[in-house]
Amino acid sequence: MNRRRESRRHRSVVHQVTDAQPSLTDDIRRRERSYLIKMGIRLVCLLLAVALPAPWPVKLLLVAGAVLLPYVAVIGANQRGKDVPPVQDMTSPNQNEIPRHRREIGS
Repeated sequence: MNRRRESRRHRSVVHQVTDAQPSLTDDIRRRERSYLIKMGIRLVCLLLAVALPAPWPVKLLLVAGAVLLPYVAVIGANQRGKDVPPVQDMTSPNQNEIPRHRREIGS
């Protein structure tokens, strides 16, 4: 019985790289790009509403797009990516912390 308990304690845990979250820099870059695209579309809507000789319903639709797109852009820019997995609870019994003496790479 002691041997079985001891082998469980010394069993190595495999951590996969695919479980890692994307870097903060990549996430911010993705959100900034999305924001700039949405604001570019807003600018086009605003310019078309002013310069396009179209009936008033079309102009009203373009102005509505120019007014509502900043809200959508800001909400999207402040939201973390959907591809980011939720933070795992490290207190659950199936999650093992890397021992302090083995935290450096190459040990």
